[in-house]
Amino acid sequence: MGTLKNVLAKEKPIPLLLTLVWIAACSVALYLLQQSVTSFVGLIFSVLFIYYTNTNKWIQVFLGGFVLFGLIPLLAYDNSYYMEVATNIGIYVAMALGLNIVVGFAGLLDLGYIAFFAAGAYAYGIFATAQANHFIPGDLFPLSGEWFWAFLVVGLLVAAIFGILLGLPVLRVKGDYLAIVTLGFGEIIRIIFNNLDKPINITNGPQGITSINAPQIWGEPFSDAFHFYFIVLVVILLIVFANIRLEHSKLGRAWIAIREDELAAQSMGISLLKTKLAAFATGASFAGVVGVIFAAKQTFIDPTSFTLMESFSILVMVILGGSGSIPGVILGATFVTLLQVQILKELSNYLHELSQAGILYLPSQLDPSKLQRMVFGILLVVAALYRPNGLIPAKRRKENMESIKNHAQVEQRQGILAKLTGRNRVG
Repeated sequence: MGTLKNVLAKEKPIPLLLTLVWIAACSVALYLLQQSVTSFVGLIFSVLFIYYTNTNKWIQVFLGGFVLFGLIPLLAYDNSYYMEVATNIGIYVAMALGLNIVVGFAGLLDLGYIAFFAAGAYAYGIFATAQANHFIPGDLFPLSGEWFWAFLVVGLLVAAIFGILLGLPVLRVKGDYLAIVTLGFGEIIRIIFNNLDKPINITNGPQGITSINAPQIWGEPFSDAFHFYFIVLVVILLIVFANIRLEHSKLGRAWIAIREDELAAQSMGISLLKTKLAAFATGASFAGVVGVIFAAKQTFIDPTSFTLMESFSILVMVILGGSGSIPGVILGATFVTLLQVQILKELSNYLHELSQAGILYLPSQLDPSKLQRMVFGILLVVAALYRPNGLIPAKRRKENMESIKNHAQVEQRQGILAKLTGRNRVG
């Protein structure tokens, strides 16, 4: 446990040779054993190893790009399931990075984040099908898949507007009240989409929207998991770049100031409402972009895709990985998504095989695939006990924790010295 903590704190970086051996071993295993889930998971987590490798930044960037843009697509090309898993991981990573701006940078607990994801998905889904013909005359729809690229921007703007409209009344409350109100607004948006099939059929209600056009470039469709993997990967890189720029910008410092102490931030001339609205709108815009990708990839959306549980899942990713930490959030999203779509599913299949062979009795209530929420709860409790700032804490939070520990040690030494000398401690 201590060694893992040292690695995560970058006190004991991983040797470059060990990282290269790990990548090579996982690649060879995945090439020879096409159905090896362990090898695929190991190859994905090699990106984390690269982050902790004892080498310069540009070599890390090269190795990370080589794994993400080269090895994973090459080795998983013939296995659509692996590409599907990798794409789903990317979607949740992008979502978690968006929520990290609201929760991690600005310190605002948003439990209705999935509403912005839904706004982007429906924005594309309505106009990329004949659904829009129900309320716009002229039989102009569906739009072709080439409009997908423009709708990435449209989804961004629509979700940002939703963020501002929701933020104006919501951000006047704080703390637990903010969490409760955002939770309510998230559900209200889902219910609105569920009921917008009458008197004018805009969203097709609970039946959802089907046959959504896939992206196209010059008439060539981008409809399979292989293409969506690269689309999601490029979007993640842009979101990471935006996160880094925002974190070190004047606005980012204002968010962090509000997170640490609203009263002090206000006394320094920071407008609380405008700064919080900027956080809501920025985080929402990223969710809107991902929503457009999700709608195009699934070719079907309905209100059940945007439940409260999805908001909780994304929040778990942020908290588990490290609120305010970009690499931490990426790790948290990757781990939780793999847990949902891969690990628990494989464990469930294995236990069912044992049950059918008469080796083990497995009640349906104990099926691992049905215990996701309980597993998330256990993860959060364990993280709160052993890694309260997340698997990879934000640098500022880590420095603050170190200063608190150092201060406590100084206080303890002063107390011991006072007892030995018979003098009162200073201060």
